[in-house]
Amino acid sequence: MRAFAHLLDRLSLTSSRNAKLTLIEDFLRQTPDPERGWVLAALTGALSFNAAKPAFIRKAVEARMDVQLFAWSYDYVGDLAETVALVWPARPGANREPDLSEVVESLRTATRAEVQRLIEGWLDALDPDGRWALLKLMTGGLRVGVSARLAKQACANLGGVEIGAVEEVWHAMAPPYGDLFAWLEGRSERPSPDAPGRFRPVMLAQAVDEAVDFARLDPADYAAEWKWDGIRVQAVSERGERRLYTRTGDDISATFPDVIAAMDFEGAIDGELLVLQGGAAASFGDLQQRLNRKAVDAKLMAAFPAGIRAYDLLLEGEEDLRALPFAERRRRLEAFVARIDDPRIDLSPIQPFATWDDLAALRAAPPAGEPRIAEGLMLKRWDSVYEPGRPKGPWFKWKRDPHLIDAVLMYAQRGHGKRSSFYSDYTFGVWQEDETGTRRLTPVGKAYFGFTDEELKQIDKFVRDHTVERFGPVRSVRADLDFGLVFEVAFEGLQRSTRHKSGVAMRFPRISRIRWDKPAREADELATLERMLEP
Repeated sequence: MRAFAHLLDRLSLTSSRNAKLTLIEDFLRQTPDPERGWVLAALTGALSFNAAKPAFIRKAVEARMDVQLFAWSYDYVGDLAETVALVWPARPGANREPDLSEVVESLRTATRAEVQRLIEGWLDALDPDGRWALLKLMTGGLRVGVSARLAKQACANLGGVEIGAVEEVWHAMAPPYGDLFAWLEGRSERPSPDAPGRFRPVMLAQAVDEAVDFARLDPADYAAEWKWDGIRVQAVSERGERRLYTRTGDDISATFPDVIAAMDFEGAIDGELLVLQGGAAASFGDLQQRLNRKAVDAKLMAAFPAGIRAYDLLLEGEEDLRALPFAERRRRLEAFVARIDDPRIDLSPIQPFATWDDLAALRAAPPAGEPRIAEGLMLKRWDSVYEPGRPKGPWFKWKRDPHLIDAVLMYAQRGHGKRSSFYSDYTFGVWQEDETGTRRLTPVGKAYFGFTDEELKQIDKFVRDHTVERFGPVRSVRADLDFGLVFEVAFEGLQRSTRHKSGVAMRFPRISRIRWDKPAREADELATLERMLEP
């Protein structure tokens, strides 16, 4: 556990991507099996323990210390694992630290009745860093700034191979990944990726630079289609196995049984998961009703029917099409979708254009209907093969310019991990007249990024200096016509929402600028946002 704790601690305190990559690669190189395999599983989210819940951790610590004192400590620190690691009142007698393999194997087989006893014994034997690592492992919330792809890149670096080669075999592997490390270290052949229903590494697009890219590219070489506002998925139906994956390879099949039922084909489709109402794509807000659920009922599926808008074909029958040019894959995709003949799987149409000016006009003023909810446009070279990763040149994304409004900070909450000591999650609002004609703020969104570390410190001080009320971990900040901190907020889209008091919900809000210079009374009105909803 000590080596794992040291790695997590260094990762949490390191902001550089390359430095994090080096830390993970060195750890994998220096740590024996199976310990490194369990760490890799933890970093990639492939490790979970059904019997270990945060409630058991709370129960264990509250049995050892005053409940109110723990509540105050948790409120101040803002992170359960960090709080327990610091305040845990260890009992003498435990003299052997558990190793990571012991912890993993015990938690995988433990019943709920056994978990609290295990937790207490391990916490007694570990120092604060070890306790923190243990609790992060148990809850699955590492929050050390490492994505699954970054961990896989470290594996690729370890073996001197491309990350696509690791991703190609990843779903045929299981923790603690002994076969994977044997291949990467040259002790065995590459594991076979031939697992039915497996994930294929996705091809990603670069953001277009209009001034540079359009000057050197020929529009005749590219196809254009809308960048749909859903989530990218890979639908695989192969030798009796049906799977629905996110772009990062997470299996979300259980959340979308209606989509799985429609996958009556043999192949692999790359496309966008959307709510399709009467054959038309609905807003991302509707899709959010279906996301991040372990199970869905018939009522929810009927209210928000999900489907796939296909834009590429990776596998047809047993034939891998990824080495074919996009023009050929597209031709075969059109025939493939037509044969499926199911309204839950339709085709993303190609948008004709002759010049970049034509395309710019289309992007700026999309026709009524579905295109109005698209995020922008995708450009794909007709001759491009399907290459994992983000190659330079074949595919571009040309997103619409973000919307901007000025809003006033209303509430702040502590962050997590490195930000647990700062108020870094901000709820902001705009002005609205009530029935008496009085202007009051109404919340319209929440953001927790878009500012520098130095700006975070400045905002945190503002929150602490101007708190007017506290609600547990949340502080209400002074905000009225004569005083308040104004944020310029950028967001990708807006939709109506009955769940929010304001009646609107923002898509991907973030802080664009801090308007220290702007009086709060000059922030935007709710009517401004409502006009953005109009076609």
